[in-house]
Amino acid sequence: MYGGHPSAPAVHAARQFHDAGANDVLELGAGHGRDALFLAHEGFIVQATDFSTTGLEQLRAAARDRGVAEQVTTLVHDVRDPLPLPTASVDAVFAHMLLCMALSTSQIHALVGEVRRVLRPGGMFLYTVRHTGDAHYGAGTAHGDDIWEHGGFAVHFFPRALVDALAEGWVLEDVFAFEEGDLPRRLWRITQTLPR
Repeated sequence: MYGGHPSAPAVHAARQFHDAGANDVLELGAGHGRDALFLAHEGFIVQATDFSTTGLEQLRAAARDRGVAEQVTTLVHDVRDPLPLPTASVDAVFAHMLLCMALSTSQIHALVGEVRRVLRPGGMFLYTVRHTGDAHYGAGTAHGDDIWEHGGFAVHFFPRALVDALAEGWVLEDVFAFEEGDLPRRLWRITQTLPR
């Protein structure tokens, strides 16, 4: 759907993670792996999660073809469940448009709590979400909780208050507005770190 090139947020994340001295990166919602493969090429040890077994099989095959199989592991995981990782086991977490899937606000808070648990002190969480300034916000079928379905795809559009609430107890480093795709989709790229 998105091609083989890494997303712009993943390219930015690699720079941020390098600057922070990160080694182990967890990607949530890796899909077919364009960003996980890029992060592996950048020298990170990547754990890629997704609910799709097929997507992760394709990711592993691509990692073998590109010579980074030893740097990439995959885990089938539904983000509504606790992360199957030990506490304080990764340096950084990346999630491009995963948190704005059709998840309730309480499920999003629980997921960010799990991200906090698996990050080491000083660890970085960089994620992107569509926000309430997006053209599809308020269009289509309303499901409540800022979730709108358009074209058969449901999105949880983030108000700024939700970003701030998810950053409580973290250091909120940056909230960067950008656009992606033909519509275009309007997103925020959020960077927050755990205190040391």
